[in-house]
Amino acid sequence: MAVPTILQKILDRKVEEVVAGRKRKSLADQEDAARHADAVRGFQQAIEDKVVTGRPGVIAEIKKASPSQGVIRPDFRPADIARSYEQAGAACLSVLTDADFFQGANAYLQQARDACALPVIRKDFLIDPYQVVEARAIAADCVLLIVAALSDAQLNELNACAREFGLDVLVEVHDADELERALPLEGALLGINNRNLKTFEVSLDNTLCLLERIPAGRRVVTESGIHTRADVALMRDHDVQAFLVGEAFMRAPEPGEKLAELFFPV
Repeated sequence: MAVPTILQKILDRKVEEVVAGRKRKSLADQEDAARHADAVRGFQQAIEDKVVTGRPGVIAEIKKASPSQGVIRPDFRPADIARSYEQAGAACLSVLTDADFFQGANAYLQQARDACALPVIRKDFLIDPYQVVEARAIAADCVLLIVAALSDAQLNELNACAREFGLDVLVEVHDADELERALPLEGALLGINNRNLKTFEVSLDNTLCLLERIPAGRRVVTESGIHTRADVALMRDHDVQAFLVGEAFMRAPEPGEKLAELFFPV
């Protein structure tokens, strides 16, 4: 299937970023920084720790903007948002580090992680092992691998690199074909994005329709489209216990309060 135009533009830019990054700092130097970074916080384990107590594992996203929505949160303070999420009961954080399309930054991940005890996933478009090593060097605990953006060879290479540096992996799919390609990555969290990459339409049915194809024992993370308690209940009724939510929180005056309202109502 052809890669959607916006995704291809992002991936083309990532190629340029990797080339520029290697000129600024060699892979060997990144690897040295990665090995001396703060100890990894268990991302997947943090989700399991929530689920085993009967609570949802919420990956709360810190995101300033997106290509489709523009600036989502003008008053953007990653450290404050991270503390708010932690107090509200989030299991993990997701921080956008893409600069050109999401107005993110590596520094935002570092600020958020330093402000709390939660593990953090680097939310970006990874195409090269250099970016995976860089993720650990900036103290990320998990990386996102987007199946639509990668060949099978790249998926395997980046997954192996992540494991070498102690990183957990969230592999993201949008449809049944991508799911079949993701399943061989044993141990990875399976993220199902409910947003259609071509139309940007969102439907929770995407997660529900793919569940029957997933072997028992694999942790599923539903992504995008969670806006109400009913959405949360629908997923949990189908034994989907992990959620990645961003926009619903980012548009709220107090992100942590919105998280608690959706997932932990009194």
